[in-house]
Amino acid sequence: MQKTKITLQRTEGLIFKAAAQIYSAYLGGGKIAEGDEQKWMERSLREAVQLAQLTDTRVQSDQELD
Repeated sequence: MQKTKITLQRTEGLIFKAAAQIYSAYLGGGKIAEGDEQKWMERSLREAVQLAQLTDTRVQSDQELD
């Protein structure tokens, strides 16, 4: 079996973790029908990115302080 190499930057990894948690909640909640996994993974990732963007606009990090 051929292995795929994946290298994520720190922020990409954090968004991946959030997307995986969202996807897991949908899966655990019985929302994902067999064959619809790709659609729900994309939805989960889109929602994780939206949450990250909203957080960035609403929260000031320590590095952004004067």
